[in-house]
Amino acid sequence: MKIHHGQFGLPQEVVGVTSERYVDLVFAVLGEPSYRYADVHAWRALEADLGCALPGDYKCIVDAYAPVQISEHLYLSHPFPERWNLRDSIRRTSDSWAQVVWDDDEKQGAPWVSLGVSDLTFGTADGLIPLVATDRGETVFHAPRGADGAGVLFVEDGEGEFLEFSMGFAEWMYRYLTGEEMAGAGSAAFYPGPVTLRDLPMAPGDRPQLRHGPARGV
Repeated sequence: MKIHHGQFGLPQEVVGVTSERYVDLVFAVLGEPSYRYADVHAWRALEADLGCALPGDYKCIVDAYAPVQISEHLYLSHPFPERWNLRDSIRRTSDSWAQVVWDDDEKQGAPWVSLGVSDLTFGTADGLIPLVATDRGETVFHAPRGADGAGVLFVEDGEGEFLEFSMGFAEWMYRYLTGEEMAGAGSAAFYPGPVTLRDLPMAPGDRPQLRHGPARGV
């Protein structure tokens, strides 16, 4: 496993942009939201299981579009439907990561040092909660206790390297959609033209429905 010790912050030109504004920017790239499964009770039940609240900008985007595959790679699950269920996804991913044995050298980097822990847990308020994943093996985690309780993101690049991002989920996703390397060097996944959204099948025999966001510059 490779460990990244640094943080990714904000370029000067975007300092001061609010989380709500980044949600608007994501919506502008993705287009009309469907709100197929928006349900406050499903979120409350999930957060009660986790023992903490999930980021508001993340929940806003998930409610608007999930379950969906975006830009050919990124998957968003939702806590309400039985298929592509976020609670199940968090549990499976957390159980898998809990089986990893870390050596002492790995524990000298992020996220151990950033969170001030000697043992890294997954799917818990004190550790890393998996939010989204790509079909390239990358996983985005929320660390509720990071940044003195304000919460931070860690992205695992699919090869064991964790990168810490001092930004909200909406900003991370906007930058991902606009072609920045948001999971380490060489991770950009930008395709010219409108972003693709593939609504995931919700019953046996369903075919994934492909749609597109608004036109944009190359």
